[in-house]
Amino acid sequence: MNLLNGAAFTRMEGALQAAEMRQRVISNNVANADTPHFKRSEVLFEELLEQAIGNNQLGQLTGKRTNSKHIVIGNSSRTALLPEPKVITDDATSMSNSQNNVDIDREMSLLAKNQLSYNLYVQQINHDVRMMRTAIEGRA
Repeated sequence: MNLLNGAAFTRMEGALQAAEMRQRVISNNVANADTPHFKRSEVLFEELLEQAIGNNQLGQLTGKRTNSKHIVIGNSSRTALLPEPKVITDDATSMSNSQNNVDIDREMSLLAKNQLSYNLYVQQINHDVRMMRTAIEGRA
C-alpha cells in the first residue's frame, strides 16, 4: 500500500521542492539587484509538469517488479516520470546601463507569489497526512 508514495503525493513533493528552489533563486536575484552584469534566473517546473501531463508521460501504466525476472511494464522508475525543476538564466534582456536585468518590484511580487504557492503545497500535504492518520486511527 503506497499511499504516501503515490503519483499525486510525488507530484506534490516535486512542486514543494520546486518552490523551495524558486525561493533560493529569487532571493539570489534580489541580493544581486545592484550587481553590474548580473543576469536574473528563474525556475521552470510547472511548465515542464504541464508538458509531461500533456504528453501523457505521467499517466502511463507501470508495473511493480517484485522479482528481477519479472517483465518490466512501462517505466519502472516513477521519479523519471516527474520532471526536475530547471534553473534558466535570462541573458537576453537588460534593465540598466550596468547590463543588470533584475527588476526588484517584479522579483518581490514573484517572491510573494511563490510564498503563497509554498504555503498551499504544505497545507495540502498536511491535509493528506491528517486524512490518512484519521483513517488509520478511526477517529476524527
